[in-house]
Amino acid sequence: MSPPATRHSTPATRHYDALVVGLGGVGSAALFHLAQRGARVLGVDRFQPPHDRGSSHGHTRIIRQAYFEHPDYVPLTKAALASWHDLQQRCGRPLYHRVGLLQIGTPDGTVVPGVLQSAERHNLAVELLTATEAAQRFPTLTLPRDAVAVFESQAGYLLVEDCVQAYLQQAASLGAAIRVHTPVHHWQIDGSQFRVELAQETCWAERLVIAAGAWAGELLADLGIRLRVLRKHLHWYACSDPRYRADQGCPLFLYESGGGCFYGCPQIDPRGVKVAQHSGGETVADPAGVSRDFDVAERREVEAFVRAHLKGLTTQPTDHAVCLYTMSPDEHFIVDRHPQHANLAFAAGLSGHGFKFTPVLGQALADLVLDGTSGLPIQFLTVQRPSLARGS
Repeated sequence: MSPPATRHSTPATRHYDALVVGLGGVGSAALFHLAQRGARVLGVDRFQPPHDRGSSHGHTRIIRQAYFEHPDYVPLTKAALASWHDLQQRCGRPLYHRVGLLQIGTPDGTVVPGVLQSAERHNLAVELLTATEAAQRFPTLTLPRDAVAVFESQAGYLLVEDCVQAYLQQAASLGAAIRVHTPVHHWQIDGSQFRVELAQETCWAERLVIAAGAWAGELLADLGIRLRVLRKHLHWYACSDPRYRADQGCPLFLYESGGGCFYGCPQIDPRGVKVAQHSGGETVADPAGVSRDFDVAERREVEAFVRAHLKGLTTQPTDHAVCLYTMSPDEHFIVDRHPQHANLAFAAGLSGHGFKFTPVLGQALADLVLDGTSGLPIQFLTVQRPSLARGS
């Protein structure tokens, strides 16, 4: 279908061409793409984005192309990187910083073979290094003797809160309406439209986009997909060694080891080096009631990793944050139209590796509700795939 004509909403408007629930990474991008295509669109969030209550925060996120999780993500990473550059130009400030990424593991592990498979299939430039070669090039990083490493020079980090803010600002400049501190209590089909019950009012929309992160399970309960929410921790440690600075050549790093999977970002501000554990996590029953305190046992695991692998970095904490992973049963994204409601599209279960893709996921959601399909290669993320176990 052709996009609706451009119409600018006012605060009193309660009827929309489209309504977006959740304005984190994916939702803010979907709001922008819908507004760009001329839809009269409302975006709502239960907090005030960018915020630290969900998954789209923590200052930095890694963007990489040689995707160990599955080669099918690579075309999306390429499209996403181009979209981040486009957003930078639109907002006039840097969002993506290229510093390179060193991924470390064993030859028979998950990370290194996965990176090499994606690189080979999609002709990506990466370097395979022995433990000795990697340690010589990056002397602050200690590698186990049986480890190998892959360096991806095109990888970098995104300034996550700035990215969300940029998409919201661009969407608003195109006429999108935004409501913050506005939880969605319920949605239903009312005739040919969606009736959406907000905290203080009811709105109607011809199309509905749900990108609610940790709250997606509540809003998409009728799908019967088991989405598990995990509490994850981000740590920053004091650093006086200039070799850990991004502008001195320190890369992003990701370690796969028997003790778990850990990653980090070089020093880009006075807080020092950011380190976190990608594996593990504590199951959350209520995303709204998550404790923001650090976990003593988890911090000990991270500090043990720091002492074993990051030479010269202290274990003196300077900052800490909690974020949420919403895990799908197979740990791959779910991006699709609702099987019973063709004008409802959603993204859920980004499983802790989704932020880098938010420009293309937002575009895909806009495509799905406006056109019924998308030219982006998202077919492998369908809700109909067998690996999504139904039921509780």
